Amino acid sequence: MVARTVEAGRAPVLASLIERGSFVRDAVSVFPSVTPVCAASIATGYGQDRHHIPSMNWYHRGEDRYVEYGSSFRAALRFGLARQLTDTIYNMNGVHLAADALTVFEQLDDAALRTAGTTYLMYRGRHRHEPARDSLLTRIAALSLVRRPVMGPRELFYADIFASRATGCSGTLGMPGVRDQHAGCVGAYLVEHDLFDFLLLSLPDNDNHSHRFGPEGQIDSLPEADRQLGVLFEAGGGTERFLAEHAVIVVADHAHTLVESTISLVSQFTGQFDIRRPTDLRGPGQAEVALCPAGRAAMIYALQPRVLAAVVARARRIAGVEHVIWRDGAEAVIAGNGGELRFAPGSGARDQRGRGWSLSGELSVLDARIEGRTIYSERYPDALGRAWDALVCPTSGDVLLSAADGFEFTDWGGANHSGGGSHGSLGAGDSLAPLICCGLAGGLEREQWSIKDVTPLIARHFGLA
Repeated sequence: MVARTVEAGRAPVLASLIERGSFVRDAVSVFPSVTPVCAASIATGYGQDRHHIPSMNWYHRGEDRYVEYGSSFRAALRFGLARQLTDTIYNMNGVHLAADALTVFEQLDDAALRTAGTTYLMYRGRHRHEPARDSLLTRIAALSLVRRPVMGPRELFYADIFASRATGCSGTLGMPGVRDQHAGCVGAYLVEHDLFDFLLLSLPDNDNHSHRFGPEGQIDSLPEADRQLGVLFEAGGGTERFLAEHAVIVVADHAHTLVESTISLVSQFTGQFDIRRPTDLRGPGQAEVALCPAGRAAMIYALQPRVLAAVVARARRIAGVEHVIWRDGAEAVIAGNGGELRFAPGSGARDQRGRGWSLSGELSVLDARIEGRTIYSERYPDALGRAWDALVCPTSGDVLLSAADGFEFTDWGGANHSGGGSHGSLGAGDSLAPLICCGLAGGLEREQWSIKDVTPLIARHFGLA
């Protein structure tokens, strides 16, 4: 959609970056390709095997509860709005994100570079920020929930809730539809006052628009993101002058595919299993499974190990589930397309990212082939590496599900994006993101690019790698 919008003449700023730099149309996302996991991978350069953010909705075994980052407003109400906001604003960065998975802000802060960021799920840095109280909305938020400081980049602007200085820009507490404008306004202020060496400018409204109107609708929403990049460039004296002084990376966290049908995990597992519900007050060890839908992916936690085989068997019979993935000892198993493939890190064939694998079973499960000693799958890019990272993540479920084209898992609030766009699966339609680089130091060469490459590119540009 980026390419189509540029070709239609509706994204002139992106066009100028592509003309002057490089444009990779197929940088691979992580799995599940949902926003918290992707944001953590972009911001750290790691998969969830290292950063430990497993999904949009997951089950915290240590605290015996669900964690919900914002699948929908209805899901937030089901789990408790205060709990959802606390997990998203505070716990995601302060507790859930692995301490040794340094963010791009932490790495650059440690190098005494001036860091800045607009509203983005991953903001952890080395600078302390108190909640803002300069408007009625932020005072209400502070009284009801946002009371504690956070650690972020030197200049942090998070949905008006945290603002390191007065800019005159209003974000209406991060409501969809105004977030890009808020980012552009803040970004322009930071450029005009020379307040950063590195800025993470988040433009998330295209995602919300595509969820509502479908992937084709992005040709109407991407121009707004382009306009805000233009605001930034104009604040720096225009495109030529801005690019003479700044390197730029533009990346998406995932793509979208059209949703035509839905899957209710609760209805699929009711009757055969004792399900842990969002409002379940029973103590640990009472329920058998926890169900965690997240767009076009899902996780199932076998809270009692004896039910794992039955969970796998049930999952494999669900219409609309394309792949079922689980651990069997030291190996992982992925079932789908009428077969099974077992894999583990090893010295056999290598994928396009350079990771070696021990394989047995049917490559047709992933529509894959081996040429020479390299594994290729255009339909499920980097599927082995992405699935393995998800399975070995200590906070992930025991069984992972990837939906077939056109299907989405209904969230715990009963919400879905039927008729619109969604993401999360192993499929290429959800998983390939544009990556535009302009003015970076060093060469740009990869056989297969990933959103995990962004932070290493930034570190190298600043001489830190």
